[in-house]
Amino acid sequence: MSEGLASILPLEGLQSPSSGPLYLKLRQTLEDAIQSGRLGHGAALPAERDLAEYANVSRVTVRKAVDDLVRDGLLTRRQGSGTFVVKPVSRVQQPLSQLTSFTEDMTRRGLATRSEWLERGLFHPSPEEMMMLGLAAGTMVARIGRLRIANDLPLAIERASLSAELLPDPDAVTTSLYAALQKKSARPVRAIQRISACNVKEPEAGLLAVPVGAAGLSIERISYLASGRVVEFTRSLYRGDAYDFVAELTLGD
Repeated sequence: MSEGLASILPLEGLQSPSSGPLYLKLRQTLEDAIQSGRLGHGAALPAERDLAEYANVSRVTVRKAVDDLVRDGLLTRRQGSGTFVVKPVSRVQQPLSQLTSFTEDMTRRGLATRSEWLERGLFHPSPEEMMMLGLAAGTMVARIGRLRIANDLPLAIERASLSAELLPDPDAVTTSLYAALQKKSARPVRAIQRISACNVKEPEAGLLAVPVGAAGLSIERISYLASGRVVEFTRSLYRGDAYDFVAELTLGD
C-alpha cells in the first residue's frame, strides 16, 4: 500500500520543521496530486486509516484535510462507497441563439465525447409526454436517456422524448440524436428552453460525480419542425460548475 501511495502522494516536506499545520500540508499534497492527474477524476481516495499510517499523521489530521477538499469541490463523499476525486472542469460557454446537439457543441470545441445509456426504447407515453408532444391515443413514445461525457468528465444528463413516428428505432441513435433525425428529415429548426437553477440530488449527483446539493442547471426544451410540429421534449441536468449559457441581447426600438 505504501509503495503505491508513494507514487501518487509524495510526502517530501510533510514532516519538515517548517511552519504550518500538518493538515494544510497534507491538503496541499492531495490537491497537487489531483491537479497533476496522479489522482484522476473518479479515482477513489485511500481510506483515512491508510493515509494516516502512510503520512504518519493522525486520522483527525487526514479527516480535516479531506473535509477541506470536499468543501472546495475537489473530493466528494458517497455514502457507503468512499471518497472520490472530482477534478475541476473547464467551463463551457453555450450560446442560447443556436440549436445544436451536445455532440456538435463538444466536437466544435475539440473535446472527445461519449455517452452512457440510461434509457433507450419505445414506451407507452406518460400524460405529460402526450400533452407536450401532442400525441394521439395509442401512440408510442421513443425515450433517449444519456449521461453526456466530454474528455472523460460527466457534464450533463439528458432525457429526450419523441413520437415513435419520428424515431421508430431508438437503437439507431448512436451518437447524435439530431443526426439520426436529420436522416428522416425530422431535425428540429427551433426550440424554446426554460432554464432554472437547482441543487443536484441523488442519484443524479452520483452520475455527474458532484456532491449532493451541488449547483446544477435544469433545462426543459421543446423543439419544433419547420411545420410547427413538436418533435422533441427534453429534460436535462447540467453541472453548474461546467456550463455557462450565454445570450446576446440587442436594444429594442
